[in-house]
Amino acid sequence: MATIQLTTQDFKERVFNYDIEKEWKYSGTLPAIIDFYADWCGPCKMVAPVLEELSTEYAGRLLIYKVDTEVEMDLSAAFGIRSIPTILFIPAEGDPSLQPGALPKNVFKQVIEEHLLPKESVEAK
Repeated sequence: MATIQLTTQDFKERVFNYDIEKEWKYSGTLPAIIDFYADWCGPCKMVAPVLEELSTEYAGRLLIYKVDTEVEMDLSAAFGIRSIPTILFIPAEGDPSLQPGALPKNVFKQVIEEHLLPKESVEAK
């Protein structure tokens, strides 16, 4: 499974409709990572293959979305995206967290295992 490109409308349907909801309410069932990026951004280009690998590695357990900040300006503004890449980590339940900057694969895996899939990790052991 590859990363999934999101438009603002897709985001409102699959993740969170910020036009209707005032409090965070995730629409999905699987935890997710959203990469706010731009095609011209060097660090974004370094993160992209890592996210592709993770989308395959965690297929069926985690969704990885991408939002082009140059195209989806309203969505980027709604989340206060000021630097790219910025990664939005969304657990299945609870509040999301934003992390600006290009993260190495081991950091992504640590966040996935400790915050996005913690129950699954414990059950698997």
